[in-house]
Amino acid sequence: MTIRKAAKKDVPFIVEMLANDKLGMLREDYQNPLPDKYFSAFENIAIDHNQELMVMETDNGQVIGTLQLSFIQFLTYQGGIRAQIEAVRVHQDYRGQGIGKQLFQWAISHSKVKGAHLLQLTTDKKRPDALKFYKALGFKDSHDGMKLHFP
Repeated sequence: MTIRKAAKKDVPFIVEMLANDKLGMLREDYQNPLPDKYFSAFENIAIDHNQELMVMETDNGQVIGTLQLSFIQFLTYQGGIRAQIEAVRVHQDYRGQGIGKQLFQWAISHSKVKGAHLLQLTTDKKRPDALKFYKALGFKDSHDGMKLHFP
């Protein structure tokens, strides 16, 4: 297994994984061909040095996992950097095999190398299994998050 930066050719596989759950199917528009908005978003991510869209692939090159890390510079914590992990997904055929744990172990290690003082995430309250998984990895539910959706 290899974890590497995503390439444009990976975008359809990433979006397919994002759309392949109860919540993702409500907010993603996975189709073939994939809408251009996903490729535009990929280009924006690719040029932003504070964003890292990653994929995990098998030895034969099949994309089986993904995550996005954002590195956020703050004045707090003496000018500290926070890493934020989002959109962690594992291909349905590979779930339950420790792939998610490997992705998180990589993200934790990589965030430390990049100088982050913490790695944070949010999870939807409709994902109790995800919350249990994150706690098992050492994450603490120390804060309450809030969102304001725009129409």
